[in-house]
Amino acid sequence: MIEVDVRLTLGVFTLDVAFENGQGVTALFGQSGSGKSLTLGLIAGLMRPDQGYIKLDGEALVDVAQGVFVRMHRRRIGLVFQDSNLFPHLSVRQNLLFGRWFAPRGDREIDFDAVIETLGIGKLLSRPPARLSGGERQRVAIGRALLSSPKLLLFDEPLAALDMERKLEILPLIERLRDEFKVPMVYVSHAIEEVVRLAACIVVIEAGRVKAIGSPGEVFGAMATQSAEDRFDRSSVLTMKVCGANAAYGLTELKHPSGTVWLAGPAGPIGGEARIIINATNVVLSLQPPHNLSVRSVLSGSVEAVETSGPLATVEIALKGEGHLFAMATRHALDELGLERGSPVFALIKTSALDERKMGAVTRL
Repeated sequence: MIEVDVRLTLGVFTLDVAFENGQGVTALFGQSGSGKSLTLGLIAGLMRPDQGYIKLDGEALVDVAQGVFVRMHRRRIGLVFQDSNLFPHLSVRQNLLFGRWFAPRGDREIDFDAVIETLGIGKLLSRPPARLSGGERQRVAIGRALLSSPKLLLFDEPLAALDMERKLEILPLIERLRDEFKVPMVYVSHAIEEVVRLAACIVVIEAGRVKAIGSPGEVFGAMATQSAEDRFDRSSVLTMKVCGANAAYGLTELKHPSGTVWLAGPAGPIGGEARIIINATNVVLSLQPPHNLSVRSVLSGSVEAVETSGPLATVEIALKGEGHLFAMATRHALDELGLERGSPVFALIKTSALDERKMGAVTRL
């Protein structure tokens, strides 16, 4: 259990955040400069808050009122940054063993060989960091942090410096760490696809304050928790059941109480669940189910709210059964369709607009 309730003022910026989570991955989500990394630094012990406390499994790491401040090297916390920060004069094996050195001998519960196998870095052990790719360096940095047998792992935008191919290589590895090693994590990112895929609990931070806390569906299913500054950032997150596959066409069938979505690729085991991200600009609204169209993914519901911005409008749809979906359209189109609060509507989604590479199976902890 991680418990955070801290306040810190740096110049004109004030951080005032409070949250807790009992298991799995806690994601700190928000735009650059919102206070995510500052919060992570307080948890790690890189700085002290002005007020408040941080507790890990009931033990105070810092409590200003009680005069408690556990120094960073005694907190048993592993930290992975954007830059891997490997020691250039040490080999991969030596970098990994350096992390091992921080774990008390009686607490070295994480096996060296298991970490090497999970991260797929066995062939890299003799290399210096200069001969590693960006993705390989991050694998080693994660391994070094894990081999310290931490009580908590902190990730500060670990994929931000990587290209998409490398990101898609590392994300499944972090999922394996979460599921196999069971080390609690706090994961900082401003990329929705990362936090949705990894986290059970998302803390949205804006201008140093907590704007929302909840599951991915809860956090990204409310109009008020999403920024309206860029229409291309407005997205919905839905949890759907993996029902089957069309092998002839390479499609996976995902079911929701409001309808069916077809995904171009795998989405986890049949009978399991998957979270999908749907950008509002990729949703077409209709008064009727599609007929003589190429679109095959259809969800039904009713208009919950409409938010206008210049010539465009964001429509929040309350889906049948559960969940919400955002759609972007022109105000002209909404007026022609006669859509208003309470109107029944069908949401049409192109399969080709869904990025199956960024989606993963839901793990119930």
